[in-house]
Amino acid sequence: MNRPPAPPKPLTGRFVLVTLLGFFGVVFAVNFAMMKLAIDTLPGTEVDSAYSASLGYGREIAAAHDQDTRNWRIDAHIRRGPDGKATLQVEARDDGGTPLSGMKFQGRLERPTDRRADQPVELAEVGIGIYRGTVSLVAAGQWDLVIEGDAAGKRMFLSKNRVFLN
Repeated sequence: MNRPPAPPKPLTGRFVLVTLLGFFGVVFAVNFAMMKLAIDTLPGTEVDSAYSASLGYGREIAAAHDQDTRNWRIDAHIRRGPDGKATLQVEARDDGGTPLSGMKFQGRLERPTDRRADQPVELAEVGIGIYRGTVSLVAAGQWDLVIEGDAAGKRMFLSKNRVFLN
């Protein structure tokens, strides 16, 4: 014998309330989890205070003009070995082609996406106007190579270039 189908349960206010609370509870939990993951993996900012950086902007422009008038030729070569060790060599010459000796050059490998992976490269003068340094455990990929040259405590040269290391 076939029984007639049971009538459907009526839609009550209690069921609607529980369903809405459950739906928005799941949305809230997922949003909270995504927000927490985003904040925990945030690598940082380029500058800590945009206002402070803007105050020094005029000095940076003047330093760039001074650097441009010196017309130095700075050639940098970086090579990463299979062991992850990177070697940076900087050759510095003035506008007449004379090697620049006695400078203090500093290098820095900066990850464009994560400041926490930045690595300094200590450069020592190994020849007249030739500076070399190594850094270990450099991952393959894109890096920003920052080179600064100081003389008598004053920054004389600044360069930032995107490089790709295999």
